Amino acid sequence: MNVTDDLAKVAMLIGEPARAVMLWNLLDGESRPASELAFCANISAQNASAHLARLVEAGLLTVRPRGRHRYYRIATPEVAHAIEAVAALAPSAKYADRLPRGQTPDLRYARTCYDHLAGRVAVELRQALERQQILISADRTFNVTGKGERWFSQIGIDIDDLRGLRRPLARQCLDWSERQPHLAGALGSALLDQMFRRGWIARVRATRLVRITMEGRTSLQTLLNLTL
Repeated sequence: MNVTDDLAKVAMLIGEPARAVMLWNLLDGESRPASELAFCANISAQNASAHLARLVEAGLLTVRPRGRHRYYRIATPEVAHAIEAVAALAPSAKYADRLPRGQTPDLRYARTCYDHLAGRVAVELRQALERQQILISADRTFNVTGKGERWFSQIGIDIDDLRGLRRPLARQCLDWSERQPHLAGALGSALLDQMFRRGWIARVRATRLVRITMEGRTSLQTLLNLTL
C-alpha cells in the first residue's frame, strides 16, 4: 500500500466534517437523497453534491437515480466497518458510558451498524454466543462450531449457504460505544435479518435505533440464557 496515495487520501475523505456527518447518517444501510444528507450536514445542496461526488468516486458510496432525485448509500460492508472502527477511536467514545442519563442512551444500547446489530445488546449477544460455545473467537473473526451450526439452523440460518458468499462469514467489528467486538460479516447480517423477521427487535421510527421486544427478550433468554 502507498500510504500517501491511498491511506491518507481515504482518511482525508472521511475526515472532512461535512462528509463525516453524511457517512455517519448512512450507517444504517439505507439510501438517502442528497437533499436529506445536505440537511444533516448543515450545508447547501450544491456543496453536498460536490462532497457526495467525491465519496462516490472513491468507492465509499454508491448512487442511484430515482425520478428527479439521486439516492446515496454506503458502497460495501467494509466501508461501514471502517467508519465504525474510526468512531471507536474518537476521544468521546472513551467516555460514552459517563454521559448523563438521557444523552444518546438508546444509540449506545441497541442500533444497526450497516447490516448488523451494534451497541450493548450486540456485545452481550456475542458474549452469550461465546459462552455457549456457538462462536469461538479467532483473531479478528469468529469460528462457528458444530454446535453453532445447529443453533443457527434452529433459527433459520444455514451456515453453509453463508460460506458461499463473497464476504467474511463471521467478523469481529469493534463497537464504538462499548469498545468491545460485536458480530459482523455475513453471519451478523443474517442474524440481524432473522431477529427482525422473528419480531425479536423493531426499528425505532426511521432511525438506526432498535428496541428489543418482549418476544425477543423471552426467546434470547430461552435460547441463550441471555437476560436483556
